[in-house]
Amino acid sequence: MRGPADAPAAIREDVWSDSRNTWCESGIDLEGVLLDAGDVEIGDDPRGEIESAVSSLLNSGATPIVLGGDHSITYPVLRAFKGQQFDVLHIDAHADLYESLDGDRYSHACPFARSMEDGLIRRLVQVGVRTMNGHQQEQADKFGVEVVQMRDFSSGVRPSLNAPVYVSIDIDGIDPAFAPGVSHYEPGGLSVRDVLSMIHSLPGPIIGADVVEYNPHRDVQGMTANVAAKLVRELAGQMVTP
Repeated sequence: MRGPADAPAAIREDVWSDSRNTWCESGIDLEGVLLDAGDVEIGDDPRGEIESAVSSLLNSGATPIVLGGDHSITYPVLRAFKGQQFDVLHIDAHADLYESLDGDRYSHACPFARSMEDGLIRRLVQVGVRTMNGHQQEQADKFGVEVVQMRDFSSGVRPSLNAPVYVSIDIDGIDPAFAPGVSHYEPGGLSVRDVLSMIHSLPGPIIGADVVEYNPHRDVQGMTANVAAKLVRELAGQMVTP
């Protein structure tokens, strides 16, 4: 379902809404800290252009929070970290480990298969998954992915990661009761506070993040834009918390 390409503008608008102040829960004022690097110009080589844009940010000393778009953007974003060793916290209803989807090895269902194949990630820890099938379980076993399925999270299992950490948040990891603006509804998911608590408990530093799969065309009164903006702000706060 098309729509996530229109998400960044909606998330930006909510991040800087006059309805709230510029402080995050960790006590950091984001005024002058969280800056907008603009949109990536997409032409004939989307993956290359995304990788190049994120590489430029990293080379400038910035810590990127990348707004999608669908989850296919995560693979070229991770490629931009060239040779760095880090854990990834992946929050999602889906494992996104398919070898291919409809013949496309670079679709939104495949970014972590490609990333693990290329050795881009030291450890991949997935939380909130509630659509695991046989193929993706085989892929998880093959790549040594640590999966905290939603039923296990509900039983008290929590992820454990080592610094540095990259965070990839698919909005559909959150229950659609809290975030209805997604293309793929999967009931029985995480609460917003569940996700915030994981972010706040991460060991530093957080070297980068992405927030993906928000579909503003399916949103209800901007609820999901508000959730995505909250996640961006709290990720930024954790990135600069001493």
